[in-house]
Amino acid sequence: MSYFHGTDVRHEALARLRAGARNAEVARALGVPVGTIGYWRHLDRAARGECPGAHDPKCPRCDGRDLDRAAYSYLLALYLGDGHIIQYSTHRVPSLMIACGDDWPGLMDACEAAMRAVFPDNSVCRVRRTGCHNVKVYSKHLWCLFPQHGKGRKHERTIALEPWQQQIVDAHPWEFIRGLIHSDGCRVTNWTTRAVGGKRKRYEYPRYFFTNKSDDIRRLFSETLTKVGVEWTELARGRDPFNISVARRASVALMDQHIGPKY
Repeated sequence: MSYFHGTDVRHEALARLRAGARNAEVARALGVPVGTIGYWRHLDRAARGECPGAHDPKCPRCDGRDLDRAAYSYLLALYLGDGHIIQYSTHRVPSLMIACGDDWPGLMDACEAAMRAVFPDNSVCRVRRTGCHNVKVYSKHLWCLFPQHGKGRKHERTIALEPWQQQIVDAHPWEFIRGLIHSDGCRVTNWTTRAVGGKRKRYEYPRYFFTNKSDDIRRLFSETLTKVGVEWTELARGRDPFNISVARRASVALMDQHIGPKY
């Protein structure tokens, strides 16, 4: 019976199952009867609406369900930076997966909170990987909410927002900027020297960086910065203009007010 095994064991089993492992593999790895693993999988699939005849959670695009627009703006940015949609062969429901580094547990919590706000009736979980966790949500309507999904890497295909997405980003620009900084950006302290009273002194100043190979994603980031009054410049490494920099004092102060460093 499943209640003879601790909650931690069950959670680990479900994480492995959702990642694509077979019942027998999980049973051997955790020392749990294969029948119990199958029972856990059945309950988990039923809770996520994967079983035949199960209730299918409503979709804001297909069914008109209310959408937490601020949370969506943030989650959309995380998806553009560190996310992708995948359909495992062992699952009937696709999953949105956001890779979050273990060095920033606050970012991981914010990602999970946004997923739960955008998909309140769907299953959300974390899958441990080396140096990071994959935060995942399962839904049959991921392509409805993230139409940017497609074959190949994001920087190798066109990334453009649908009009309804752009309206959400325009209404919640700081959430969108925060999500892009949390995925592919950082706040750093630079330094230089200047002459003061005839002597060279070290001078430190903060700045924000955003780095992404996709011209389209960098454009979305920089255009949104401009809309909220943040001045930015494009920096190149060699011939590759992959970096957006925010270094002017007033703009950094504005970013600090709404974004701040990762945590």
